[in-house]
Amino acid sequence: MASVHSLASTVQQRLADALSAALPEADSTDPLLRRSDRADFQANGILALAKKLKGNPRELATKVVDQVQGDAIKEIEVSGPGFLNITLADRAIIETLAARAADDRLGVPLKEHPGVTVIDYAQPNVAKEMHVGHLRSAVIGDALRGMLDFTGEKTIGRHHIGDWGTQFGMLIQYLIENPGELAPPQDVDGEQAMSNLNRVYKASRAVFDSDEEFKERARKRVVALQSGDKETLELWQQFVDESKVYFYSVFEKLDMEIRDDEIVGESAYNDLMPETARLLEESGVAVRSEGALVVFFDEIRGKDDQPVPLIVQKADGGFGYAASDLSAIRNRVTDLNATSLIYVVDVRQSLHFKMVFEAARRAGWLGDDVTAHNMGYGTVLGADGKPFKTREGETVKLEDLLDEAAERATAVVREKAEKVGLTEEEIVENGRYVGIGAVKYADLSTSANRDYKFDLDQMVSLNGDTSVYLQYAYARIKSILRKSEGDTAAAHPELELAPAERALGLHLDAFGDLVYEASAEYAPHKLAAYLYQLASLFTTFYDQCPVIKPRPAQDVVENRLFLCDLTARTLHQGMALLGIRTPERL
Repeated sequence: MASVHSLASTVQQRLADALSAALPEADSTDPLLRRSDRADFQANGILALAKKLKGNPRELATKVVDQVQGDAIKEIEVSGPGFLNITLADRAIIETLAARAADDRLGVPLKEHPGVTVIDYAQPNVAKEMHVGHLRSAVIGDALRGMLDFTGEKTIGRHHIGDWGTQFGMLIQYLIENPGELAPPQDVDGEQAMSNLNRVYKASRAVFDSDEEFKERARKRVVALQSGDKETLELWQQFVDESKVYFYSVFEKLDMEIRDDEIVGESAYNDLMPETARLLEESGVAVRSEGALVVFFDEIRGKDDQPVPLIVQKADGGFGYAASDLSAIRNRVTDLNATSLIYVVDVRQSLHFKMVFEAARRAGWLGDDVTAHNMGYGTVLGADGKPFKTREGETVKLEDLLDEAAERATAVVREKAEKVGLTEEEIVENGRYVGIGAVKYADLSTSANRDYKFDLDQMVSLNGDTSVYLQYAYARIKSILRKSEGDTAAAHPELELAPAERALGLHLDAFGDLVYEASAEYAPHKLAAYLYQLASLFTTFYDQCPVIKPRPAQDVVENRLFLCDLTARTLHQGMALLGIRTPERL
């Protein structure tokens, strides 16, 4: 089906055409249209245009009004110094919504020239528990994939896991000297897998710190690992496989689908790093300094106004994070044909990625055809406004946090379960969806680069800007539709709309433009804000516009059921793009 033009874009075009006709000498025909409380829309572009043309803005506005054509606009009023207040025809609102309802995509346009976007997110470390710090990366990255995929972009996930380095020499050497400490991955669940890894890590660390001879053997084991020794690699693989069992259990609790081929550790770029260093040095992008291979940036300076270098290769020949990240860029551009790279990483790594991207641009791996964006995210804070910790001052385990969210939400669902007629199985399942949805929404409704407070009591509240409020709005609409069996949901363009119907209808019509824009801006918080406003407008509509009781005229019933159905579909689709489920009954 052809893309459904929003009423805003229709009005925008009508006004632009009128501006061109009334003021052919103008070099800009942007009416600067926005939603308004005084009418449906307001256009204030004529003010700037009049100033440029040295004309009277009210006179110019009147000329433009005389040129406006099309039956979508019911009334245009010239207001103040030259604003245009625009009211749409009720018929145009319902007819446009009917076109949206007939489209499986609800009028969300597809990109004209979709590309390939590689999203680097949810970066756990082998042999380490995932904590609350991993939450934002996972949730934001997953939502970006959902939104971009829906606009036609091909997204490829990359979970850049920490699976290489000095600590693995210590772990592997300990396993060699203490065989059988790790059970085969297929014999354990996620929590057992991490429990085993934690036990081995703590035991190996204790020996490493107290036994100099073991420490030396561990260091030699790192060399064996990097040189591809068979026995060493097999034991390293056991750590990776055991960790993956755990990763999958956490992602499952987050209600996220993670494919095995998307988990690509630092080790995958090990063979590429020498070539990356060579290419950088031969091109002059990187230079030798005190034995190390570094990239300098005049515009990036640190303490004492000294240039901050990006170290590609250390003086001892070892490679650091820069070499791994630059090799990953080469791989993603060359082998995955990426046109965009998004890194969902802690904002504290912004300087590192700024230097990595600039080095990649100088080397020709990034440019006009391939862009990179650092989606730096803020910190998860506790109620005290400080980084979220346990009472003992330890980092909060992600699994524990998700379990508690599901428990709290299940209690909320249980309170209303008898009235709705939910079974115990449905209570538990819906409680999980509500709890995980609450955690995700609290994160996504905040701009990614801002910190936010993790407050489970607020997150699972039925009131305010929460996922639970949206999920209950959806469930209420589905209940209305079930109770209205025998009545048809049908659009009636001939009807006069009540103010609450108009407000809901105009907001529904904005869905396509909003999703497209939020995806292009990598801004899931804008979609979350849209959905909250949609649920709020529906609440007002439901309070002011009876659907079934007291029963209005039949055509009014059908038209209001149509608005209910389209609101439910829009809520469901919007929440799905954010990775949040909408249970049918709550």
